[in-house]
Amino acid sequence: MSLAARDATHSNIFKEMKDITFEQTISHQCGVTMNDSVEARAIAEFMGLKPNVTVTYQPAMIRIDGSGKLIFKMDEISEYLGREMTAETFEVNSSTHYGRMVRIDDNTVILFGNMDEMFEYIE
Repeated sequence: MSLAARDATHSNIFKEMKDITFEQTISHQCGVTMNDSVEARAIAEFMGLKPNVTVTYQPAMIRIDGSGKLIFKMDEISEYLGREMTAETFEVNSSTHYGRMVRIDDNTVILFGNMDEMFEYIE
């Protein structure tokens, strides 16, 4: 991975306690924390190219955060990675997430920050 992948264009989501304000609002944020691996780095680099996505690198993990929803298309990630990425491999690399995760099909995993929007995908 090049240094450009970790440059200042990605803002860090982590703040010091003195900089945190607590609000009684809904953020519509969603995200996934992945174990640092070749696959996770490719996913993070690819998703970091999309608007409203923040990628934060830590020594053993990578956070991918977004507003509204994050759409992970396995065929697009596979092309970027240079080998097959499956929804199962994606889920293995994900250590945790926030927002509602819905696996639409074998190719698409969506994280929703807006809970109302995800209702059309579940029964």
